[in-house]
Amino acid sequence: MHSRKIERTKSSLKLSDEQREVLVGLLLGDAHLETQNDGKTYRAKFEYSIKHRLYANHLYEIFREWVLTPPQIKQDKTHNNIWFQTVSHGAFRFYAHQFYDGKNKCVPKLIHHYLTNKSVAYWFMDDGSIKSHESKGVIFNTQYFVKRDVQRLIKCLQNYFDLEASVRKQKDGLQIYISGKSYERFLEIVFPYVHTSMHYKIPVCRRSRQVDRKT
Repeated sequence: MHSRKIERTKSSLKLSDEQREVLVGLLLGDAHLETQNDGKTYRAKFEYSIKHRLYANHLYEIFREWVLTPPQIKQDKTHNNIWFQTVSHGAFRFYAHQFYDGKNKCVPKLIHHYLTNKSVAYWFMDDGSIKSHESKGVIFNTQYFVKRDVQRLIKCLQNYFDLEASVRKQKDGLQIYISGKSYERFLEIVFPYVHTSMHYKIPVCRRSRQVDRKT
């Protein structure tokens, strides 16, 4: 696309409410922001294993007007990934200031203001799993966050989503564990937004509920 046309397109872009909610969840997960001009603008980058191609394409559709090139396959000797990125834009600067401390990801002090049911669902699809089909406990892989940030997320899940959440120590850091006692409540929060390609993360016996959702 011609550079002048790109600039005209960028000037008309504005994050929708849905894009904001999804972005918050993804920034707690695998997405990241980067700048090439000392923080004036940022672009969002998304990369997933090729086995999650349908999910990556779903995210691309959500952010489509922000993306110049559709998802691409990246191959190396051991992995095949699918990735795409947005244009660099000032709209992402707020999120960079909230979710980064220098070059490291962090959890905003006011995360409870930004995290919605939809955000939790996309966070779960990116970095969550069910501990076992028997216990129904839910795990969020938060090992890359420091203890203070993990505790901040736990407090948010407890106080604003009514979930029984606690720290789970691992060799590589701290996970968040949501007790199976809260599973019905957790499912109520996330299931309306879980993409069909991610239903494998939800125990079969709990999928009987029919909920309208975007695919």
